[in-house]
Amino acid sequence: MRSDRMKKGLERAPHRSLFKALGLLDEEIEKPMIGIANSANEVIPGHLHLHQLSDAVKAGVRMAGGTPLEFFTIGICDGIIMGHEGMKYSLSSRELIADSIESMAMAYPFDGLVLIPNCDKIIPGMMMAAARLNIPTILVSGGPMLAGEFQGREIDLITVFEWVGKVKTGEMTMKELKEAEGCACPGVGSCAGMFTANSMNCLAEVLGLALPYNGTIPAVFADRIRLAKKSGMQMMELVRKNIKPSQILTKKSFENAVTVDMAFGGSTNTSLHLPAIAEEAGIKLSLQTFNQISERTPHLCNMSPAGPHHIQNLHQAGGIPALMKELSRGGLIHQDPLTVTGKSVKENLEGKKTMNPEVIRPLERPYHTTGGLAVLFGNLAPEGAVVKQSAVDETMLKHQGPAIVFNSEEEAVKMILNRKIKKGEVVVIRYEGPKGGPGMREMLAPTSAIVGVGRDRDVALLTDGRFSGGSRGAAIGHISPEAAEGGPIAVVKNGDQIEIDIPRRKLNLLISDQELKKRLSQWKPQKKELKGYLKRYARLVQSAHTGATFEE
Repeated sequence: MRSDRMKKGLERAPHRSLFKALGLLDEEIEKPMIGIANSANEVIPGHLHLHQLSDAVKAGVRMAGGTPLEFFTIGICDGIIMGHEGMKYSLSSRELIADSIESMAMAYPFDGLVLIPNCDKIIPGMMMAAARLNIPTILVSGGPMLAGEFQGREIDLITVFEWVGKVKTGEMTMKELKEAEGCACPGVGSCAGMFTANSMNCLAEVLGLALPYNGTIPAVFADRIRLAKKSGMQMMELVRKNIKPSQILTKKSFENAVTVDMAFGGSTNTSLHLPAIAEEAGIKLSLQTFNQISERTPHLCNMSPAGPHHIQNLHQAGGIPALMKELSRGGLIHQDPLTVTGKSVKENLEGKKTMNPEVIRPLERPYHTTGGLAVLFGNLAPEGAVVKQSAVDETMLKHQGPAIVFNSEEEAVKMILNRKIKKGEVVVIRYEGPKGGPGMREMLAPTSAIVGVGRDRDVALLTDGRFSGGSRGAAIGHISPEAAEGGPIAVVKNGDQIEIDIPRRKLNLLISDQELKKRLSQWKPQKKELKGYLKRYARLVQSAHTGATFEE
């Protein structure tokens, strides 16, 4: 056993003494030791209940003959930190989480790991650690929040963000907004739509690191507790068979994840996290792969924010297994990858079927014939930019308009909410990339403001920052190289014409090559006074096309 390094033999008597100080019996010390990485805290609604899940996981581990040892990671809620300086610590926390789990699992050579995350950066951070460490690992998330209800309709957190703009335009009263904010998030769990957290929890299941239905069982259902117990028990099976992430995280499993991502219209942030996890697994997952898979994958689920359905609806319709089974009918899913069930994808999908053909549409009747995400290239984004095309109004799939340029999110939001943005304009927000922000802040505030003031059908937004999984409209992010690295977005001027052609995957600044070269030669980097972790992060991080990973 891996844990024998710290507990077996004459020389480890002092180590055993310390374990006994924890109250462990000799019988417990002799069993396989399982690290339980828990991101529970009292700050995030998605994490408030994770202690209960951890108890269930530990019960499962003990029932199956192991000794669980729990430790904790940090967790940051993108919703609470949205629109202020705190957002700079969201994406950057992903690396801290991966590093902290690596540190614990190397300092204490556990025989296996159970990962208990729930929100945006915590899930991929933990999966990056799993790939890096390559010891038997299983993930069980805290599960999605139920949708709220307001005046007879389902709503969620993003609804409240967008309705701020409606109050500004007079379409809604402050009293109504106050009522909505009290019922949009009815309890624990990750926010109810196919935003980043739920996208990644579903994709953990597709990648094979989590048991079926990990992504869709609501947080408050007893099934979630049972899933946690099963995950703890299955952890011991993985240890006994020595099934490691390297056997599960293969090129085919990542291609399955991108395919399912396209089919359910996931967050644009998946194009950051999947490549970062793949890199830890020694696999190259390029943005071109996202486009190739998008071209052949129909969009079958119309999930919030683009559509009316929430994660609970997807679960009732059969969940991710039912969606994968439908995609398999078209030969779109690799059948042979191994998963933490100890079985192949094909075996896991036997007998699965769709229970609601409106939530999971058949291949013959998709919402769109191509996938939810698209990657654009051109002289404005030589190394790519990402858009959730399933959430773009058809009238904005092709657009040309004058740029109106801002060097920060705050400047842009103020102008949008004050209704200073004109029809047809292309809002450009730069110096918000991984290095330039630093931290690549999400732009839910400006995209929601654009929707709220009624401009989502005639105004586009471009940024080297990123968008929340809850963003919709012609919002194109991850522009690479970013402004802080001297990318072309750094030299866009007010009034420059910008061409957006999502069907042809094009994003161009309509100036001559000679003029672009001249501007780039005259560009000088901005200087920001940084300290602490962000200073170190900005020094190491690369542009978004790499997955915002660190330089070697």
